[in-house]
Amino acid sequence: MDWIAVINFAIALITIFFGALGWLAPRYTMKTVDLKDGGSTMGRSEVRAASGALFVVAGLGALWLGTHVAYAMLGFIWAGGALGRFTSLIADGTTRLKWIFFGSEVAVAAVALSVNLGAIQAMQFAVSAL
Repeated sequence: MDWIAVINFAIALITIFFGALGWLAPRYTMKTVDLKDGGSTMGRSEVRAASGALFVVAGLGALWLGTHVAYAMLGFIWAGGALGRFTSLIADGTTRLKWIFFGSEVAVAAVALSVNLGAIQAMQFAVSAL
């Protein structure tokens, strides 16, 4: 297994792990990110779906497809999270935890995108050289 494959596998596992927390432990996730339950189950449902199972399936899908494009898409997903977090830092104010989450999201996105988009470009160059 080459180093790009190891990085991609790790990024998929990180995505699945954090998704599993949202999916299977929504109360813990809500407490961690300071969300309050409004009395219905809709809040937990949203965390299970948008912060949970969506990431689990994205990570599993990338592992199943096993392509650079699939792993790059994980990078785009993490970049979307970073964009939302950055918007919150500007619009809603800063906290230490927001900066930590933002930095983590940027780091995962940067690694996934740089490794996989670079590999895609290299393959396109090699094919065009033939």
